[in-house]
Amino acid sequence: MTPSPMPLSVIDFASVRPGQSVGEALQDSVALARRAEELDYDRVWYSEHHNMGSIASSAPAVLMAHIASQTERIRLGSGGVMLPNHSPLVIAEQFGTLAELHPDRIDLGLGRAPGTDPQTFRALRRE
Repeated sequence: MTPSPMPLSVIDFASVRPGQSVGEALQDSVALARRAEELDYDRVWYSEHHNMGSIASSAPAVLMAHIASQTERIRLGSGGVMLPNHSPLVIAEQFGTLAELHPDRIDLGLGRAPGTDPQTFRALRRE
């Protein structure tokens, strides 16, 4: 019996390099996902970070929707949507919609840390 290969994943912070625009960084994220798909990786994870000039993954659901539309089969996951920053119902609706649009390709990872500096945390709150 031949052992199955170990599933491999990539985590993508949608890093913005010096001199690069956010749009260019997001195009790089599409290219990375496509290349991971070509290499038969299992999944690409996207983390949620706010108010960081060098990271463009502040809206994982939006980023995942775009990348899912540009790839064919690779799974896409949130490497932590921070629930203190969002209404749980809104997150469930967003990821439920993504899962319907891209069956068997969307994974939701949740966290509970604020995930940002205190000033940005206050700006993200609904109250």
